[in-house]
Amino acid sequence: MNTHTTFQRTLKQSVSFIGLGLHSGTKSRITLKPCEKSTGIFFRRKDVPYHQSMIPARWNNVTDTTLSTVLSNHYGHSVSTVEHLMAALQLCHINNVEIEVDGNELPIMDGSAKPFVDTLLNIGTRSIKTPVKAIYIHKKIEVRDGGRFALLLPDTQPKLTISIDFKEKAIGTQSLSVNTNDNSLTRSIAPARTFGFLDQIEDLQRKGLALGGSLNNAILVDNDQIVNREGLRFKDEFVRHKVLDAIGDLALAGAPIIGHYQAFKGGHLLNTLLMNKLFTDKSAWSYVSMAEFDYFHGKNTQTQHKFPGYKPELNAVWAN
Repeated sequence: MNTHTTFQRTLKQSVSFIGLGLHSGTKSRITLKPCEKSTGIFFRRKDVPYHQSMIPARWNNVTDTTLSTVLSNHYGHSVSTVEHLMAALQLCHINNVEIEVDGNELPIMDGSAKPFVDTLLNIGTRSIKTPVKAIYIHKKIEVRDGGRFALLLPDTQPKLTISIDFKEKAIGTQSLSVNTNDNSLTRSIAPARTFGFLDQIEDLQRKGLALGGSLNNAILVDNDQIVNREGLRFKDEFVRHKVLDAIGDLALAGAPIIGHYQAFKGGHLLNTLLMNKLFTDKSAWSYVSMAEFDYFHGKNTQTQHKFPGYKPELNAVWAN
């Protein structure tokens, strides 16, 4: 089922999650709180002075992409490993929430977005009477790093197509295409876990990374073997997790992207570079309300009288 919400949404009530940080290995607690107004998604560090604590979940606050996405504010306070929670919020159509964090890293939970998604769906959401804005892609935007690339193409739907290619036989080459408005992604993408490689663990831990990693929160690959006793949740769980990461990184745009994201051997760095290039080129996109988008594509005839002659490429109402 494909769907989107016309009005912005927030949680019906607060909820907390506790777990280890994947890289820090430190116990972490986060609390998601409803927002009464259109505030967007933002983090608030509880362990720093209040006036320095706010970190908006936006692409231009990304300061590191080494094995996770890290956001920082101009006071130098950061919060890391935000991508799985950001993906969960996107999949649950939540646009406004305050996320209190008692440290500098979010809990990794089971290595996927499933614990977040299951809880958020159980709690439910409520509408904020502010229209959802979407980012309508007008022309191709692309970034490359050798043979790796990530790009955005114009499309009438929000789509992702991702391909990966690993030398490890347990992964190999995998590809997947999804429509991010599809509600079934809460079941087919959210449970896909992060993964790592046995021969890299010691080096990562010497660098202060993956200190909280375990078979309880990651798939461990040893060339052609999966170390986890329970095996994989999906035959192509690796590319599904890359889709999950991309959904979380693209959510930092601050609005749904109507266009076709494609990547080959992509990742957090290329996603961040793509966002920077997109927002630098204002001829490549414009904001459009979902009601306007529905009208333009003939999905909601009841609203057509409100937008006579509307063309997204000429829209200036939402443009920066």
